[in-house]
Amino acid sequence: MKPTRLFFLDAVRAFAILMMLQGHFIDSLLNPIYRDTSNTVYNVWAYFRGITAPTFFTITGLVFVFLLLKAKEKGTERERIKKGINRGLLLIILGYALRFSFISLMYGQVNMNFLQVDVLQCIGLSLIILIILFKISLKNEWILATLFLIIGFSIFVSEPLYRTLKIENAPILFANYISLQNGSIFTIIPWFGYVSFGGFIAVLFSKFGHKNNYKPLKIIGFLVIGILLIFYSSTALKLLDRIFNLPLFTRSANYNYLFSRLGNVLVIFGLFYTFETFLKQAIITKIGQKTLSIYVIHFMIIYGSFTGLSLKHFLYKSLNPTQAILGAIVFIVVVCFISFYYVKTNTYIYNKIRRFYNKLKTK
Repeated sequence: MKPTRLFFLDAVRAFAILMMLQGHFIDSLLNPIYRDTSNTVYNVWAYFRGITAPTFFTITGLVFVFLLLKAKEKGTERERIKKGINRGLLLIILGYALRFSFISLMYGQVNMNFLQVDVLQCIGLSLIILIILFKISLKNEWILATLFLIIGFSIFVSEPLYRTLKIENAPILFANYISLQNGSIFTIIPWFGYVSFGGFIAVLFSKFGHKNNYKPLKIIGFLVIGILLIFYSSTALKLLDRIFNLPLFTRSANYNYLFSRLGNVLVIFGLFYTFETFLKQAIITKIGQKTLSIYVIHFMIIYGSFTGLSLKHFLYKSLNPTQAILGAIVFIVVVCFISFYYVKTNTYIYNKIRRFYNKLKTK
């Protein structure tokens, strides 16, 4: 029987969400005078903070496509597709709502910065694109896997072409999904590249995940390919330039953070997959099942969504390293406690938003 849940991914998501919590806390509140790039501790912190988003987006593609393929086997893909579209739209709406300033609205002003695209909008749109690709592939898993590889590789390699892209004539609502010019944090390119590679891994797990004898090979595959991407992807890109005479490969290699970060993600997958047996019932797995509620709660506390009151408002870049580290630990505990005590799972948040959304449709 094929597995219905990849438990190690819950643990990876927990790792990523905890890294995000401490990363946002320290980045927002640490005094700039302590941001010393010659300090090893600071550099290690910055490096691990940099792999949080790639991990989230890769898992998004992996989990969603894996569940979609499982639904296809059961003949329930229509329900899964409908659920995915609704969830994608809800994430997009929630992403805008978290940045909307209701305080400014009370004074008759609308702060248009809420149109900046952040992680929730990008993930929401990614879910919808995954569904479109699933349809385009005619539900053939190998065609779907090929599409994922082509799209992921193309997005990563072409990064120099859109790195400083500016779109002058398009509506800001749409331009913000492609360009960083208006302050967007996460645009669909390059981040959908990670989602695509996650979808490719999902196809492999769907095909071979039920075969326990393959687990050591999958772990070795994660670790070996991950290490190769970290240390040798730039060399490989330059080699492709010499073979095909395409300078774009070298331009990509000279600022190669996308492939190397993907390598980091694969290594993390391999390590957590190795110890999956010990993580199935651990609290870290439960945290991984509450990522949306944790994200919303932390956003409200640090950035003041809905209320205008926030840690960033009172303590912005004022803490020393000791205060920042201890504060981050307390912050993580408080956010997780609220999530555990008031919010049972991510489903709680989705159901609340869906109920509000359905009320709007009936009016």
